[in-house]
Amino acid sequence: MSMIIDARGLDCPQPVVLTKKALEKADDVTVIVDNITAQQNVSRLAESHGLGVKVEEKGDGIYLRLTRPVEEPLGGKSLLFEPTVLLIGSSTVGRGDDELGSVLMRSLLHTLVESDIKPHKIIFMNSGVKLVVRGSEVLDDLRALEKESVEILACGTCLGHFGLKDAVEAGRISNMYEITLALMKATKVVSI
Repeated sequence: MSMIIDARGLDCPQPVVLTKKALEKADDVTVIVDNITAQQNVSRLAESHGLGVKVEEKGDGIYLRLTRPVEEPLGGKSLLFEPTVLLIGSSTVGRGDDELGSVLMRSLLHTLVESDIKPHKIIFMNSGVKLVVRGSEVLDDLRALEKESVEILACGTCLGHFGLKDAVEAGRISNMYEITLALMKATKVVSI
């Protein structure tokens, strides 16, 4: 069943509340909003429920089409799978010259911002967590990715190891349970 929700002109949290109610009744919901904040809030709600989100700006509003993903059987169980997850385990790309690796990491993340294809999540572990903290040269790119609904997760154990828990400026602190679940639900994991 499909539904269309016209949430233009409604104050927060009404677009999200109406969307949540519609998702209880329909598998395919189109929500029309008129501001970027409502778009982001509805997108986050959809993604937190494992739904696909397609955004289209038209003259009369922002249209968000929310759809349920295909469920894949696995060992007699059915799990919802997510799109690509990018796993960054170092503050540099490749092995060898760290200066070159740092340049490559900056280039990779900046290019990802400009790309039409983005991961669902980026997970930072080990020295990769140094990229999400104060003073990182890639903070602007990470914030730009967040604005495009890419979820940024930083390993809390890794941040603690480097004494950086209070310095996070992009994304949020996560834990191994959430990270493992994200990796296992991903249709594809790209490790850098």
